[in-house]
Amino acid sequence: MSHSVIIRTQTVTTNSTAIVINTGYIKTWSGILKFLQLALGIVCVGIAGDQFRPGYYRTITDVFFLLIVTTFMIGTFILLLSCLASLSTASIISKTIYELFYHAIAFGLVLSAALTLLIQVHKNNSREYELLLGASICGLVNSALYLLSTIIALRTYRGI
Repeated sequence: MSHSVIIRTQTVTTNSTAIVINTGYIKTWSGILKFLQLALGIVCVGIAGDQFRPGYYRTITDVFFLLIVTTFMIGTFILLLSCLASLSTASIISKTIYELFYHAIAFGLVLSAALTLLIQVHKNNSREYELLLGASICGLVNSALYLLSTIIALRTYRGI
């Protein structure tokens, strides 16, 4: 009862130069939050960076705020770009602990930077600090968005 079997394999290779954008990621809660975090980060960096003019003395809280929001704006941009550029990245990276740690650390540092700037603006209470008040409020909203992302990342990591 022996019989012969012929197995044929075929290899197909395609070379595509098309850039695939994962637009479905922007429609998820993680994508929406990352986009809003990036937008608020750009606003915070724009306002805080505009306040650094030659001849004006700035305190360490201004520098700390600008440093923190710039750091996490760039990090969020890289995360969002990688999730948009690859179809598999969004599903893989959300299951790792990296996203949970990133958003938790971003929440803590952006919150502390925004609160210290808000306290400094409240102490000085002059008209030149009105824009920094707006930047610190945007930073507080951004830290709330990072908290929401931390909760979503925790639920995704645990598989809830």
